[in-house]
Amino acid sequence: AFELISPEQRDSFRGRIGSILLRTLPPEELEASLFEVVDLLNCAASNATDEERHELARMNLKAGIKASENAAFDTGKVYFKTGRDALGQGDGRELDNEECRFMHDQIQSAAFELISPEQRDSFRGRIGSVLLQSLPPEELEASLFEVVGLLNCANATDNERDELARMNLKAGVKASANAAFDTAKVYFMTGREALGSRGWEGDNRTMLDLCSHGANACFVTGDFDSMNALIDEVLSKDIDAKEKYRVSEIKVKSLHSIGKYNESIDAALDFNRQLGLPALQKKPASKFTIIREYIRVKRLLKNKTAEDIANLPRLDNERYEMGQRMNGHLATCIYHVEPTMFPLIVFQMVTTSLKHGLNSSSSPIFARLGMLLCGPFGKPHEGREMAKAAELILEKPDMMSRDNKTVFITQCFCYHWTSPLQDTIAPLLKGYQAGLEIGDNDSACWCLITRIHYLFCVGRSLDCIQKELEASIRVLTLLNHDDVKLNTVTLLTTVKKLRGIDTEGDDKILDSILATAASTGDVTLSSLVNVMKLEVFVFYQEWNDAIDLVRKAGNVRQFLTASFASVRYTFLEALTYLKAAQSASGWKKRQMKKCAHQTIHLIRGWAKHGNVNVVHYLYILDAELAVLDGKNKKAKDKFNAAITTSSRNGFLHDRALAHELASAYFRAQGDDYWGDYHIECSMACYQEWGCIAKVEQLCKTS
Repeated sequence: AFELISPEQRDSFRGRIGSILLRTLPPEELEASLFEVVDLLNCAASNATDEERHELARMNLKAGIKASENAAFDTGKVYFKTGRDALGQGDGRELDNEECRFMHDQIQSAAFELISPEQRDSFRGRIGSVLLQSLPPEELEASLFEVVGLLNCANATDNERDELARMNLKAGVKASANAAFDTAKVYFMTGREALGSRGWEGDNRTMLDLCSHGANACFVTGDFDSMNALIDEVLSKDIDAKEKYRVSEIKVKSLHSIGKYNESIDAALDFNRQLGLPALQKKPASKFTIIREYIRVKRLLKNKTAEDIANLPRLDNERYEMGQRMNGHLATCIYHVEPTMFPLIVFQMVTTSLKHGLNSSSSPIFARLGMLLCGPFGKPHEGREMAKAAELILEKPDMMSRDNKTVFITQCFCYHWTSPLQDTIAPLLKGYQAGLEIGDNDSACWCLITRIHYLFCVGRSLDCIQKELEASIRVLTLLNHDDVKLNTVTLLTTVKKLRGIDTEGDDKILDSILATAASTGDVTLSSLVNVMKLEVFVFYQEWNDAIDLVRKAGNVRQFLTASFASVRYTFLEALTYLKAAQSASGWKKRQMKKCAHQTIHLIRGWAKHGNVNVVHYLYILDAELAVLDGKNKKAKDKFNAAITTSSRNGFLHDRALAHELASAYFRAQGDDYWGDYHIECSMACYQEWGCIAKVEQLCKTS
């Protein structure tokens, strides 16, 4: 805690402590503590007034005599010299700051050794008590950590324990506000120990705050055992449900962070029921139910603009506010394991905001509505308006606590539908940094991995992406975010497969992650694994494996609602269907072509609504569709357009793929010149991307 005081203020602070002790200690206590008091006075000697210098000299004389009487002549000599220097009768040499500090430290060490070990903590405690009683409020606040540290040294009496607990609570809250959660955890634990088991019968408000804040500090620092003990202690008490909110929220967040989504959902729903709020049934929702609730929300919105929504009144009902915050955590978990419930919980939160007002949770609520409008409801411009409303809400007073959560949702799920994917990279990095600063590690970690995934999707160097992923895994391990870590490992494994690094081991890792996803019911994770496996199959032109995966993967677009991963999968899926149709005949060919048309229709709709990130996808798919239909001129034009567009928009890996597909087409037509030209361009692009294994494959087959 002392490190939190700036170095230039430390000596002055020690001097003030010495002056207070000199004025307030009874003569017998001052005599007993003479060495330490004088040592503290000496720390501020360089800034002493003329009047203070005379007093300082007298006290050093007294300390020097006492030290000499105890045969501590070296220490006595230092005191005599310090007193003489205070009067200006030294050797005339000015000491610089470092020399002064060294001399003061030596004095302190020597004087402190003269106090018996069993009395030292008691002395520190007395200093803390004197400071607590005598410092003005503003000085006490500025020196809070050091004063509480001194108070904690002594054995408090029963009458002192309540005050000691309150001071540790105050210090812990201040440390948490400065993101010093390890330090805060110590203060909270010390305060709780000061109250002991009697705290719940006595000062139960302080006990509740110590346990609740302590559980949060333990969660942020990864001390899950201590966190669970504090949570269980609060939940076992016969107190109002609203007073259990803080630890219930931490329980939900902690279960989510380790991938126990179903348990997290159960805990959140149970708490909402305790509050007396409506709680959804944990079961798949039908399309009819989703559309019905969507229509109800549309009626409530009544064509409100982003500005209208941001100017809604403030929510002043504590019960609804707790429910909104808990539903926010619930929505995050539901997204992973039961995506059909996700729209219902979002509509419920939006309805509460429109009827009862806004709170700090409202920004991500409207961001989630924007996410649904952009993705499954196919209304990206309306969705962007809701994302704008979310950002305007953040500009209101006391609404910034969910800043990084809103950044994650808008940048990951909303803006890529109408803006270049590259534009999300920098905001996601800021969201990661902001989350760490305020202790929202969950949103911070998701911003981190989403940013790297989108770097992959725009074709950045695989070598750089691998280094970022490996560094991120170390961070995620430190922060105990296993769920995000599994997503990161999935992406890292894909990158290594494309670079040709330990491909057999990588297959085992992906199969293991799929097994983990199946055991936890995490359909989002299993869908991401399938997207990344399909990436590898397509780039290596393993079309049989690709079509088998597409048939078994399920509704990936629903499981990855509104994310760019769902967009990317749709493109790879359509290309896989076209390649399967080209190699098939009869009924199977017609079936594969029909599936391709349905998927391409989705992408065409996205492009029509302004999605600039899928334009080159359409050109590639239209080229392959022309190849399937035997329309040679159209195929050439579309391949050229695909190469030009992917190059202009910076999608290096897709440019490499377009060249490779074009090469295969021209060679099938017997045009070796253009076939060779495109394969050379493809190899150059793959080489630049860092896809070494692919370059080696093309060298062998060319």
